[in-house]
Amino acid sequence: MTSVKEFRIEEPATAEELGHGVFEFTDDYSVFDWGKMPDPIPDKGASLCTMGAFNFELLANESIRTHYRGVLPADGGKPVGLDVVDEPPTEMAIALSQRPDLPREGTDYDYDVYHEAAGENYVVPLEIVFRNSVPIGSSLRSRTDPADHGLDFETWPDEPVDLDDPIVEFSTKYEESDRYLDRTEADAIAGKAPIEDLDGLAREVNDLVTRWAATQGFAHEDGKIEVVYHQGNLLVADVVGTFDENRFAYDGQQLSKEVLRQYHKRTQPKWVEAVDVAKTEAKAQGVADWKGLCDAAPAPLDDDVLQVARDMYAAGANAYVGEQFFDAPSIEDAVAAIRDL
Repeated sequence: MTSVKEFRIEEPATAEELGHGVFEFTDDYSVFDWGKMPDPIPDKGASLCTMGAFNFELLANESIRTHYRGVLPADGGKPVGLDVVDEPPTEMAIALSQRPDLPREGTDYDYDVYHEAAGENYVVPLEIVFRNSVPIGSSLRSRTDPADHGLDFETWPDEPVDLDDPIVEFSTKYEESDRYLDRTEADAIAGKAPIEDLDGLAREVNDLVTRWAATQGFAHEDGKIEVVYHQGNLLVADVVGTFDENRFAYDGQQLSKEVLRQYHKRTQPKWVEAVDVAKTEAKAQGVADWKGLCDAAPAPLDDDVLQVARDMYAAGANAYVGEQFFDAPSIEDAVAAIRDL
């Protein structure tokens, strides 16, 4: 399904009805849309599965619909709640929707064909992004000016910027390179799912994750949701509130995949630059496969860096859910190690 998460189909979805499937979380990671990077990060998959399940259960307690059906115990069996498993899960049972083909010619995608096949049951081909702040590394800094959001800065400062009201944006989900959309285009791409309802659902999820994170000492900076449209209902899909989908901070230190992005920018700048050049060239040529134009590849990470990354995911998951699912340092020690990278 993605470079870091696979899924298996147990009962296919139809044009009218949801199916059943399972997410299989791996220890792989991806930055800069590269896909699978050279090294796995131990316990990363279990950390994401644990945090994702915890957040889906928070949403269920607030009567927010999701595609979550439980986690699978290590010894097999039916899906259960996170409180039932004895060790961190790596598989999550979900309700499956349709994901029709999205034809393209160059960089032009035919969403009409997608929705003709979608019926009343489909994955909305958008990512809905919410922002409570503008941290270092946020794409908002390169795409917009502070004044666009009512902020009293001429240029973006070198530190994170808190927002009085969350910003909600829409980007493509299934295109070769993600692009941000205005509301009119996002509404057209969403099909039968009303753009106002997608906006409202994102704000509900954001508010709940933000409030919970604060009780555990985390600041929730930004994140995203993906959504299934089924028979007039919207279901929160994919995974919610993990260190891959969202940015969190603890004691002023960012805890998310952004740590790995920034580390690569500092230590492998030639590869990061080659990625940017390839994406720019692909756009100029009107082709979608930018990786075929990239003349560099990422190098493996040192073992000590992988250990810091592992502890970020594992210690962060322990602190976020409030239970010791993983044998990991304290969140304070994990944060200190990240600062020393």
